[in-house]
Amino acid sequence: MRILVKGAGVAGLTVAWQLYRHGFDVTVAERADKVAGGASGLAGGMLAPWCERESAEEPVLTLGRQAADWWEAALPGHVHRKGTLVVAGGRDAGELSRFAGRTSGWEWLDAAGIAALEPDLEGRFGKALFFREEAHLDPRLALSALTAGLEEARMRFVLGNGRYAGDHERVIDCTGAARIGRLPGLRGVRGEMLQLETGELRLSRPVRLLHPRHPIYIVPRDGNRFMVGATMIESGDDGPVTARSLMELLNAAYALHPAFGEARLVETGVGVRPAYPDNLPRVTEDGDTIHVNGLYRHGFLLAPAMAAEVARLLLRQPERKAS
Repeated sequence: MRILVKGAGVAGLTVAWQLYRHGFDVTVAERADKVAGGASGLAGGMLAPWCERESAEEPVLTLGRQAADWWEAALPGHVHRKGTLVVAGGRDAGELSRFAGRTSGWEWLDAAGIAALEPDLEGRFGKALFFREEAHLDPRLALSALTAGLEEARMRFVLGNGRYAGDHERVIDCTGAARIGRLPGLRGVRGEMLQLETGELRLSRPVRLLHPRHPIYIVPRDGNRFMVGATMIESGDDGPVTARSLMELLNAAYALHPAFGEARLVETGVGVRPAYPDNLPRVTEDGDTIHVNGLYRHGFLLAPAMAAEVARLLLRQPERKAS
């Protein structure tokens, strides 16, 4: 079967990879002149279903538990299985108990346990939650590698033209925010992020800093860089990062460690993430088109499950319940 996948973000590329593995003839069309643009390239890349359960529904956990295995099988060596560390400042220490009460898969650490995991955080926090089974990856590196693998397998990519008119039997629309206002119930949620660069600090895993108003996460990247994110604003505005968000993200990073006060601000980014009312993704059919959308803030975590559902629809296999 000849398939056209529209969109080369995390949803489109994971669908293309899944369908390639099932032997489909796939073409990927992207209206931009490169892959992994938009919100996908600005993501944290955290494969953290247990942490996300704090503010998300149960399917985020049940569907996301196998994400790290999927990415590791597709891109060996790109997944860092080092867990997630969740901390809170002295006045916000009660947030840890609240977070623990809404999640599972964690263990308590004292100050010595925190220092053993992240020596540069020694003495900064008295206790933390450690989600040992979680993982992370670099979204840009992962999607570039996925694209390279698909190109090596001779998959066709049509960039700079989202209206590819070649011969195909089914369309898989993975265009994300471009469908806001066209798919019922789909809305935009603005997310803003920063990248900081400093050689004065080392982190081995994502660290989430809890705060009643401005919780953030910090994810280590190569080259002494750290992704700091992310705001969640009910807006479809994709304009530059606001001064308020910039100050909130920088202040929170400084609260995690003062070394961020001397870090270089090397990037700011804004992405509009598509979301349905329940903030869960959906795979829907409309004639010969299958829509994969609503990945919200769970793109890398839930895209593999959505890709598997697309494959089941095309193969007409019965849906398997998440476990």
